[in-house]
Amino acid sequence: MQTSSVPPGRSLYLNLIVVVLALFASITMAESTGEASSEAKVHIIYTEKPTDEEPKDYHLRTLSSALGSEEAAKDALIYSYKEAASGFSAKLTPEQVTEISKLPGVIQVVPSQTYQLHKPVGAGFKLT
Repeated sequence: MQTSSVPPGRSLYLNLIVVVLALFASITMAESTGEASSEAKVHIIYTEKPTDEEPKDYHLRTLSSALGSEEAAKDALIYSYKEAASGFSAKLTPEQVTEISKLPGVIQVVPSQTYQLHKPVGAGFKLT
């Protein structure tokens, strides 16, 4: 008869690790398939620079074309960029992203991402 070489406390610890890893994997898979959902998410829409109207008016007109009304465009619009680049950010469903991507003057549509700065780790580094 063989005896287990794993101490009793370790077996519980290993089982816990397996459960946590399985949970993490299922959450990751759920997030990766979230793109197929119809939930509106923030996207950045890069457009040509308007020459004959104010950038915000042009952005609202472009967004209205994809969403079907000016009111829907005003509700979805988050910010209108006009200095370094021309474009806007808006909450769009995947279907709306497809629709607005086809419009003339729209250069690119990308999901908005938030990046976190990591503070330096180690002796002698201090953030003030």
